[in-house]
Amino acid sequence: MTQGSVAGRAASIGFRAGPSDSGGRYGLLLILLIVTYLLSASPLSTLADGISAVLFLGVLLLALRTARVSRRAARLVALVALAGSVAATIAVLSTNEDAKGAADIWRGLILLVTAVLIVRRVLARPSVTEQSIYGALSSYLIIGLMFAAFYAAIFHFGGAPQHDFFADKQPANTQTFQYFSFTTLTTLGYGDFTAGGDTGRALAVLEALAGQIFLAVLVAGLVAAYRAPATEGAPGGGSDSSSSSRRLPPSTIRRAAMTRRTKPTATVRKTVSRHESPASRAP
Repeated sequence: MTQGSVAGRAASIGFRAGPSDSGGRYGLLLILLIVTYLLSASPLSTLADGISAVLFLGVLLLALRTARVSRRAARLVALVALAGSVAATIAVLSTNEDAKGAADIWRGLILLVTAVLIVRRVLARPSVTEQSIYGALSSYLIIGLMFAAFYAAIFHFGGAPQHDFFADKQPANTQTFQYFSFTTLTTLGYGDFTAGGDTGRALAVLEALAGQIFLAVLVAGLVAAYRAPATEGAPGGGSDSSSSSRRLPPSTIRRAAMTRRTKPTATVRKTVSRHESPASRAP
């Protein structure tokens, strides 16, 4: 597929490139998500489990800041999310498996609302900017973390022993849930971790479908539209950077304009002189 056809496809589904704006600062959100994931995958995962609800609350607040919602609705959502996050943090620190499962469900719902707000804001933009790309990538990471939270909830609500969520008695913890979630989302399919129960398998299929649709439709369309201005200048979708980057001085432009105005007059005079009769030329 050529660049021109990709740009045309992006334009046909409603994406249009434009100048950068400050309508949504998703770069900071993307950095926060990467730090959250690395913290969960590090030896400090126990600390990350305790503060994950707070980190996800921060992600939601950043998404609310860039979303086009009323101030009253944003405050209401923030207050509910704050109360729920405090309760989820207390539940994670307890020894009750059902309480931990409820905390995982809450974290998953927080991430789901955040992803919806970001995608809604990205699609509402009149043009595609760098912040749109950052927002789409942030949503992709949020989807992976959301499904990891739902896998953990299935494990805790099941009341099963430590090795019963994954097949072949693989360990079930925060690191393995996130690893399994992102390998499923990206459809890598390493095969070292697979869901052992029907509920986990059904959720994994939904995640794989969501990941493919998200990449093939939203992210690919945004990237193609963002590159569209560089491919619209030349025939066949090629770029004409030499003509666009070369600028003439004002004096040259004025001389060219004067030449264009005087050339037709000289041509008319030559035409009239050729058609004059010999008698008119005699003194």
